[in-house]
Amino acid sequence: MYKKLFIYTIIFIFIDQLSKGLINICMNLNESIEIIPNFLNITYVHNVGAAFSILEGQRWFFILTAIIVLNIIFIFFIKDKQLKKSEIIVFSMLIGGIIGNLIDRILYGYVIDFIDVNIFDFAIFNIADSFIVIAVILLLIMGDKDARVNSRDK
Repeated sequence: MYKKLFIYTIIFIFIDQLSKGLINICMNLNESIEIIPNFLNITYVHNVGAAFSILEGQRWFFILTAIIVLNIIFIFFIKDKQLKKSEIIVFSMLIGGIIGNLIDRILYGYVIDFIDVNIFDFAIFNIADSFIVIAVILLLIMGDKDARVNSRDK
């Protein structure tokens, strides 16, 4: 199980880092390319904070938080558990997203963001952020489903 978790995690990290590397090579900082008019742009920015640039400049706080969260995920949700294939993929996506942004913070002191959705002045984000959000939503759905199944069994 750990081997699959590791392999899938590496794949998610690779996808994230490849996308950021391509943006870094192909675009200038703060450059924006319209993909879908009035909806989606690719806009290359450096984010030294979290979503919407909150806690700007707290690099070590984010690095430490990521390391703590990774340990919590492993200790409480993965270690000594028999995960289903879907859970392995979802946890790999979550871990890969966290590590993808952690790599940026360690190497550069900021996170490379580029997905710019023009809805309600939404924050510019990246593939790792997407992996994290999707994984958390899926884990909540999976947990809710398990809770409903277990409550019916009683």
